[in-house]
Amino acid sequence: MIIPKLPAYLTSLGGAEYKGLIISLFTLTAMISRPFSGKIADKVGRKAAMLIGISVCVVISLLYPLLTTITGFLLLRLVHGFSTGFSPTGATAYLSDIIPFNRRGEAMGILGTAGTVGMAAGLAVGPSIANDFGLHVMFYCSSAMAVISILVLFGLRETLNTRQGFSTNVLKIHKRDLFEPKVIVPCLVMLLATYAYGAVFTVVPDLCLHLGIHNEGLPFVFLTIFSLSIRLIAGRASDKYGRRKVVIVSTFLVAVSMLVLALATSSVLLIVAISLYGLAQGMTSPTLLAWATDLSDEKHRGRGIASLYIFMELGIGIGAFISGFIYANDSKNFFVTFLTCSLLALTAFFYLVFLKTRKPPKTTHDLPDPVTETI
Repeated sequence: MIIPKLPAYLTSLGGAEYKGLIISLFTLTAMISRPFSGKIADKVGRKAAMLIGISVCVVISLLYPLLTTITGFLLLRLVHGFSTGFSPTGATAYLSDIIPFNRRGEAMGILGTAGTVGMAAGLAVGPSIANDFGLHVMFYCSSAMAVISILVLFGLRETLNTRQGFSTNVLKIHKRDLFEPKVIVPCLVMLLATYAYGAVFTVVPDLCLHLGIHNEGLPFVFLTIFSLSIRLIAGRASDKYGRRKVVIVSTFLVAVSMLVLALATSSVLLIVAISLYGLAQGMTSPTLLAWATDLSDEKHRGRGIASLYIFMELGIGIGAFISGFIYANDSKNFFVTFLTCSLLALTAFFYLVFLKTRKPPKTTHDLPDPVTETI
C-alpha cells in the first residue's frame, strides 16, 4: 500500500539521494531478525513469530505521519523491517506443519497467492488513497489492515507441539541458529534472483515518471496480477516435476524481463517487462520456499525457512542499495541498472543448469517426493 509513494515522499522531505535506502534499510533489519524469528518459531510457536511481525506493522505505520524528518523516516524504515523478518517465517513454518509433503509446493503457491492478492490490492488503492485523501490517511489504512490480520491470527490453532514460554534465553542466538547449511542451494539462487526485486521497487517508480506514467503503482499492479496468475501452477509443477526445473525456468524469465526493462523506451515496454517479471517472481518464491522446507530438518524447520529469507532480504537489500547508487537519479543510467539485474539472474540460471543433484533419502518424518532435488 505504501511502497509506491515512498520515493516521492522521501524526496518531499529533502532526501532524494537516499532513495536506495527505502528498501535496503527495511530488508537489513528483516535479515538481521531472521535468526530470532526462526528460533522463536521453533521454540515458542509459529503464531508468536507472526504476532511480533504484524504488531510492528501496526505501530510503525502509525508513526510515519509523526516523524517527518529524513532521519526519522529512515529510522522507521529500519524498524519496519522487523515485520517482514518475523511474520513470513512463522506463516511458512505454520503451513509446512499442516500440509502433506507431496503437496508442499502447491501449498506455498497458495500462501504466495494470498500475499499477492494483498499486495495487488494495496498497490492499487494505496496511491489513490494518498492522492485523494493524503499520505497520512494512506499510512493509517495500512496500520488498520495489520490490526485486522491480528484478529485473524487469534483464530488460528498453534501447530508447534513442543513449546516453551517466551524468555530472554530464546533471544540468545548461537552460531548454529544463524544458518541452516542444508538449504544453501535455494539460498544462493534466492540471493541472485531477488537482486532484481530490490532494483524494481527502488528505481521503477522513477522510470514510470520518466516514461509518462504518473500513477507509480500501476506497473506494480501488473507485477502482482501476473505473479498471482502463475503461483498455483508453479507450485503444483514443482511438486510434480521438481523444484530445480521450475526455478531454472523462472530465473531465465527474470533475466529476460530485466533486459526488456533495461531497453524500455515506452510505457508499453515497461508494462511488458514488469508483467514478465511478475511471472518469474510468482514461480520463484513458492518453489524456493518449498525446496528449503524439503531440505530442512523437521525440528529446525523454522531455521531453514529463516535462512532462505535471510538470503532473500540480502538480495533485495543489495539490489535496492546498489541499483539506487548506479541509477543516481540520472535517467541515462536506467539501462545499466536493469542490465545488472539481468546478468545476475542469468548467473543463477546457469548455476542451476549445471548443478549436480541426487534424490533425497527417506526419513521417518516425511515420505520423499521422488522428484524433489537436493545436492
